[in-house]
Amino acid sequence: QVQLVESGGGLVQVGDSLRLSCEASGRTFSSRVMGWFRQAPGKEREFVAAIAWSGDSTYYADSVKGRFTISRDNAKNTVYLQMNSLKPEDTAVYYCAARPRLSRVVSQERHDYDYWGQGTQVTVSS
Repeated sequence: QVQLVESGGGLVQVGDSLRLSCEASGRTFSSRVMGWFRQAPGKEREFVAAIAWSGDSTYYADSVKGRFTISRDNAKNTVYLQMNSLKPEDTAVYYCAARPRLSRVVSQERHDYDYWGQGTQVTVSS
């Protein structure tokens, strides 16, 4: 069992930056692909970014490429999402997710992730 707790959301202005954090419980974090997803009101949950076990491979949605950076610190059981140049369309609840232990594919598919956090709200005001 893995528990994920997100933090760092808030209300910001267009062009501002935020860093989200997601801390995982347990001792299997370093062998799990981690992802960030988001869900805006009235829309389906969508992929944002994902990162391999060691952090040497990352994958981004086209809508955030060049603005967002995913990273991880396995010693702290934490994955981060640095969000720069925020836009109103980035407004959503952001969720952290973990793939099954030892799965190597850096997936963008929701169904490939079996643990989810409660989410943190990000609101970008114009």
